[in-house]
Amino acid sequence: MQSQDLSPRHAPSAAPGPADAEQAEATLAEHYPRLVRLAYLVLPPGLGRGRRVLTAHALAQRALPRGRKRPSPIPAQGGGREDDPGYAFLRERVLRTALAAARPRRGLPRLAQLPPPLPQVWGLRLFPRSGGADELALDQRLSTLSGPARAAYVLRGLEQLSDPDIRKLLKAAGVSDPGGALASANSVPAHPGLLSSPEFDPCTLQARPTELLRRRQHTKAALAAAAALAVCAALVALPGGGWGPDGAAAPVYAGNPAAEAALDPGRLTRVSPAAWKTADRTDFSVWPARGPLTGDQALLRRALAVWARPGRSVRVSATPGTPSGGPAGPPQLLYAGEVDAARVVLLYDGLRIARYAEPKDGTQGAALDFARVDGATGPGASALVLGRSDGNVRYLTAPWVTKAAQRDLVKPDSAAVPLPLADGVTGPLASPALQSGGCASWTVLQLTDASGTHLGTDLGELVPARLTAGRPGAARDASGARGLRTWAPFACSLAAERSAGVRSVNAWAYAEQPLPDGTGSAAWVCTRAETWRGEGTTALAQFRAPGGAAGAVVAKGADVPACGARDPRVLAGVLWKSAGGNWYLLAAGSKDTASIEATGGVTASGPGPLLVARAEQGARAELKGVSADGREISGLG
Repeated sequence: MQSQDLSPRHAPSAAPGPADAEQAEATLAEHYPRLVRLAYLVLPPGLGRGRRVLTAHALAQRALPRGRKRPSPIPAQGGGREDDPGYAFLRERVLRTALAAARPRRGLPRLAQLPPPLPQVWGLRLFPRSGGADELALDQRLSTLSGPARAAYVLRGLEQLSDPDIRKLLKAAGVSDPGGALASANSVPAHPGLLSSPEFDPCTLQARPTELLRRRQHTKAALAAAAALAVCAALVALPGGGWGPDGAAAPVYAGNPAAEAALDPGRLTRVSPAAWKTADRTDFSVWPARGPLTGDQALLRRALAVWARPGRSVRVSATPGTPSGGPAGPPQLLYAGEVDAARVVLLYDGLRIARYAEPKDGTQGAALDFARVDGATGPGASALVLGRSDGNVRYLTAPWVTKAAQRDLVKPDSAAVPLPLADGVTGPLASPALQSGGCASWTVLQLTDASGTHLGTDLGELVPARLTAGRPGAARDASGARGLRTWAPFACSLAAERSAGVRSVNAWAYAEQPLPDGTGSAAWVCTRAETWRGEGTTALAQFRAPGGAAGAVVAKGADVPACGARDPRVLAGVLWKSAGGNWYLLAAGSKDTASIEATGGVTASGPGPLLVARAEQGARAELKGVSADGREISGLG
């Protein structure tokens, strides 16, 4: 799966959304390290690293609203953590107080202007781990900036906000000249990776004594040692030789009853093995818990804890548009067992599938993957990826699946090869998501249940993408002979849809066009990939000349209705060279196309859904069609 992205994208939008105290508290627990790092970077470097650490923790902890009242409205967010209004509220409060601390007030020494640091630490100096020359140079450059300029630099590099969003946030935090702050921040070269380094991490600390040699009483020394133990347990990430109770999870910074209930393995939802037989819907909610480790409470606790608080050693990935926050309540257990070299847990919270994997040998490091599955039912909820290794993939299939097989989509006439099924787990099959180089084959998963036979392909995510064929709105499973022949020349084009959150891909042979040199007819196929999140759809117009082993993508549309159920019309063109060396513009539309017109590098027009015109090599043309009902059809791509 993809590696973890440590840089959240919080882009404020215009819609307000309030956050209550419990929400803010749960958000603080989840994003505490990020908020403390933000405060640490904005505070004046002249305070010293130890003072900045304690003050940053104080500012983050004091960002919580007092009492149970709902705070004033704050900007809502869009996508992932951006959907959490509590995070936007806390970030603004932390930024406001950090800027206030960085703004000197007349008549008071700088230390007197800061809030008393919490937690109090006696007898110890706490400071982040030292970085390299690059981190030191960046810290020195930041020390020359004003507080607002440092905030602008950090919001751009750490939070990845756009300049307009930074201006709004700085203005909300009380900065009088956000534009000037951004201009000053431009004087420091961008180093977003350095901002995420241990040099600027006030939650991963080193502890050193201060005046231990001057203390005369053993009681004071004992108190200092106790304080050291408390601080190290709460703030310092110590390397371990095995799994603790929470595994690779980050430390707990604040408690919340609902969040704690979601982390209790004893409260996991477990569905009866026969529930799917009488359910109204065949979806993930009726999958029973399977696998030999469903009773391993320690494993389940680690999986839940890492889901709620992934530590720095956890590789986190999520399909586009999938929130990666912790579960709102106890999720449903789908699987717990050993898969190849890992222990794997699959969980479902009604919206997402979460896959937790840890090495069987007990070494540190874990993986946490998320995928949206809202609205999945029937064939769309028939399989989940358990693991990938050595170029192969294993699936966990739905309880209603009776047979599993693999087939090569490039070879439509070859027979499917049966796959063993043991408690719903398939044997290994080649994963096209892991292949590199040329594409000579494309192995897909074939599942059979009471409703028929369905095809799915691994595109590098937890849920295989369903493959269908036919006119949009009337497409069927691609497992039939006609669907397999339609897909065969265009199977390798599926590589363009890897890791894009694809739910299903349909192939529609919308036209056949006789070639002008009399060598046969070319095939026009439109493949459309639908995503779980709705946006991000892609439509590819593909052309295949007679005798060609594979088709070629000649046009592409992103987030367009063409070739979809809402608007199945499609129009595309290609420059084609005949065997005699002549160049032609070939264009084809769906059957309801009444006429096609080409302008630009080629000027031609004609009735019907097909157009052929002589052209020069390298010519570029724009296509426009008119449907039988008089509506205009734009050329794809």
